[in-house]
Amino acid sequence: MGTIYIIISGVVGLLLGFLLSKIAQKSLLNKLEKEAQDKAALIIREAEVNAENTKKDKMLEAKEHFLKKKSDFEDEVGQRKSQMAANENKLKQREQNLSKEIEQFKRKEHETQKLQENLNAQLEVIAKRKEELEKVREQQVNILEKAANLTADEAREQLIETLKDEAETKASSLIKDIMEEAKLSATKEAKKIVISTIQRTATEHAVENCVSIFNIESDDIKGKIIGREGRNIRALEAATGVEIIVDDTPEAIIISGFDPVRREIARLSLHRLVQDGRIHPARIEEIVNKTTKNIDEEIVEIGERTVIDLGIHGLHPELIKMVGRLRFRSSYGQNLLQHSREVANMCATMASELGLNPKLAKRAGLLHDIGKVWPEEPEQPHAILGMEFAKKFKEHPDVLNAIGAHHDEIEMTTLISPIVQACDAISGARPGARREIMDSYIKRLKELEELALTFDGVNKCYAIQAGRELRVMVDAENVSDQKAGQLSFDISQKIEKDMQYPGQIKVTVIREMRSVSYAK
Repeated sequence: MGTIYIIISGVVGLLLGFLLSKIAQKSLLNKLEKEAQDKAALIIREAEVNAENTKKDKMLEAKEHFLKKKSDFEDEVGQRKSQMAANENKLKQREQNLSKEIEQFKRKEHETQKLQENLNAQLEVIAKRKEELEKVREQQVNILEKAANLTADEAREQLIETLKDEAETKASSLIKDIMEEAKLSATKEAKKIVISTIQRTATEHAVENCVSIFNIESDDIKGKIIGREGRNIRALEAATGVEIIVDDTPEAIIISGFDPVRREIARLSLHRLVQDGRIHPARIEEIVNKTTKNIDEEIVEIGERTVIDLGIHGLHPELIKMVGRLRFRSSYGQNLLQHSREVANMCATMASELGLNPKLAKRAGLLHDIGKVWPEEPEQPHAILGMEFAKKFKEHPDVLNAIGAHHDEIEMTTLISPIVQACDAISGARPGARREIMDSYIKRLKELEELALTFDGVNKCYAIQAGRELRVMVDAENVSDQKAGQLSFDISQKIEKDMQYPGQIKVTVIREMRSVSYAK
């Protein structure tokens, strides 16, 4: 019983505690709810006060903005009114000016009408006088026709013929004077251009010899180069095609030969053999072969460097190689590559002065002498050979004509051709550019002319183009056209048989018929 009583007491206690806690929580919730309602009412009142203040502020701002806009509008309206008033004044002024101009125009129109009336009256008077003059002229013409026994048309024709003859005579005289003046002006201008071109193209000249000097450190090396019983020097001469002179000249060996390429191959081969120290026939042949290949490569490099320096583009590799060969060729002691570069620069300068294509002229000037380095024995003039070689690689027709015509082997058909010919002559004629013994040169030309004068029918003979061409003047009465051709052949055969000369000589026989009359 006691245990049950304890349990019941505990349960009752728990129930009472739970009820009391519920009552306490409800009281707390009521209190919190009342506080929240009070805060909400306070926030609402504050919001209403703030809203009222904001409303008043906005109304004040709107009122101020309205007043400002109203003031701006009133100012703008005032300005517009002032501007309209000014425009109205201007319009009134223009109306007044226009009225004045209309009045002036009416006055001028009235004056013009009066002038027109006066002019019409004068024209009528003139017309009447013209009719009177026409009648008088007809009467005078009739009188003249009766006196001269000629009609007016016949007299007019005679007068026209007389005036025509007089005009032709004056025109011929005027044309002659103009032609003479043009020739003088052209000569002066040509001299000016040539002198300017020469002065602007300054080039150093070094006359080449037919020998090269190979310097050595000591004379002991000469024995090695000669070899036992001269076998080394004979092998070197046979391989290079030059003559090697080993004499008493201290520390030097002379290489002699007309071909500069062969001399250069021999010089470089000797240099390599002396550096290597092994000098015997087998080694000599090996070194010469290698040097020959190196020279071929050097020729191409020289050609490429030349066209790059001159600014020439699109040149065929074979033509570049021929340009490089010019470095190892000379004409009367003048190096052909140096000569061709000088001619190219002068051609470009002269073409620019004349308003022609300077690039094309420079190209023709560089290539004009490539026929001189033809790899085979030439049977034609070098100008023709060079033209055919350039034609093979599709060079410009103007360039081809300039190459072929620079020694008058073919007719000049372009303006570049005489430029190349002139520049070629200028380069070769510079003092110190070329070397030839004057006495022997003049003697050879005289012998050439005297040989042609020994033939029957020859009146005069001239050696021109530095002895490259012989022009023979024959008597037209004693030498026929057919005989002139045979005479040209006979003279060429005689020259070929009896004379020694470089290159070839062109024989031109000229037969000219002249009829002379005198006006007394």
